[in-house]
Amino acid sequence: MKPSRRRLLQRAGSVVLLLGTRELAFGASIVAVRVWPAADYTRVTIESDTALAAKHFMAENPQRVVIDVEGLELSPELREVVGKVKAGDPFISGVRVGQNQPRVVRLVIDLKQPTAPQVFTLDPVAAYRHRLVFDLYPTAERDPLLALVQEKVYADRAAAEPSDRAASAVNDALGDFIGQMGGHGNKPAASATGPLPVPPVAGSEPPSAGAAAAKRIAERLVIVALDPGHGGEDPGAIGPTGLREKDVVLQVAQRLRARINEQPNMRAMMTRDADFFVPLNERVRKARRVQADLFISIHADAFIKPHARGASVFALSERGATSVEARWMAQKENAADLVGGTNIKSKDAAVTRALLDMSTSVQIRDSLRLGSEVLGRIGQVGRLHKPRVEQAGFAVLKAPDVPSILVETAFISNPEEEKRLRDPAYQTQLVEALLSGILRYFAKNPPLARNRSM
Repeated sequence: MKPSRRRLLQRAGSVVLLLGTRELAFGASIVAVRVWPAADYTRVTIESDTALAAKHFMAENPQRVVIDVEGLELSPELREVVGKVKAGDPFISGVRVGQNQPRVVRLVIDLKQPTAPQVFTLDPVAAYRHRLVFDLYPTAERDPLLALVQEKVYADRAAAEPSDRAASAVNDALGDFIGQMGGHGNKPAASATGPLPVPPVAGSEPPSAGAAAAKRIAERLVIVALDPGHGGEDPGAIGPTGLREKDVVLQVAQRLRARINEQPNMRAMMTRDADFFVPLNERVRKARRVQADLFISIHADAFIKPHARGASVFALSERGATSVEARWMAQKENAADLVGGTNIKSKDAAVTRALLDMSTSVQIRDSLRLGSEVLGRIGQVGRLHKPRVEQAGFAVLKAPDVPSILVETAFISNPEEEKRLRDPAYQTQLVEALLSGILRYFAKNPPLARNRSM
């Protein structure tokens, strides 16, 4: 072969190689498209084999968010997002997908309410490859403490006789009450063994007797924040037969919420009440927004060896973990944000994380007291992995003013314990043990008065 011809073929080969590389760069393949609707926010995730870039803008009449995803050709996998939007989604009314430009796919998300979208990417982690995430948040966040008070008012009214005008007056005055609630405080006055006393509150008189009654409800409610671990993109640990941690802990938390709500003057708030992901700092922020008296994070452990078994209770530590296992557990749970996917560029998240570093020795002391009561009751319905409350640097336990514990209900990686966790009868026993520990703690440590400006 002549040298000139050889050089020509080599150059041609280089051109082919470059073209192939360019095609690969612009030809990302879609692995999966997922939609996670929830009252807090709706998440849309596009998972691909290579990283994607996107630009977005808002449009009016009707309200919609327009997203241009670069490096894509329209595919059947992308079209699936249209059918994955459910009628009950609180944010999305519909999705349209089309090829806007060569290698640019446009998604138009029609909105049901004013929305503040966040668009970001996640690097490969765990079982996931590259993810492009669209989080649709409401522009106006509801008052969660007011929601609990309103729920209590409706429950009391339903339990009362139809002729009970006092309950009706409370309900009718909620509009006045909404406009007066604001600020943040600490705790409600309480006694876990009887009716909760109503402390005097300084300040101007409310405009109506109904608002005053609603105000007293806010002051006397004992609020327990329940935190089912993982959720949404993060399944948590998975048992030998496929039972997912995120599902079983949600079931346990829902059962416990129902039992707490049956107690006089008590209410449970859940950081998630469906299958969606909540960042660790947001779980703590939710508890603080309702001025929770307790925070209980519920999990189901896993270990590399299937014979590991037993329940554990953890509190926060200021001086390192109390054991190698506790340190390993904290590192594993603290990695949930990487798997579930959180926008690390969010300024609000950074501010919240800085605030939560201000943990106090008083909070840890009360958390250990709570943990001891709960651990003792759990030990009566199942085996304990450790006979004492362990401590480590769990991010989800860092509310500086709320006694907080993390309960590992069992080792879901153990076949026998996975079977028990799946059993509704065992879940009921576990819930009764948790409730008993909570009530015993309150009997010995009555909460202080909640102080919320009106």
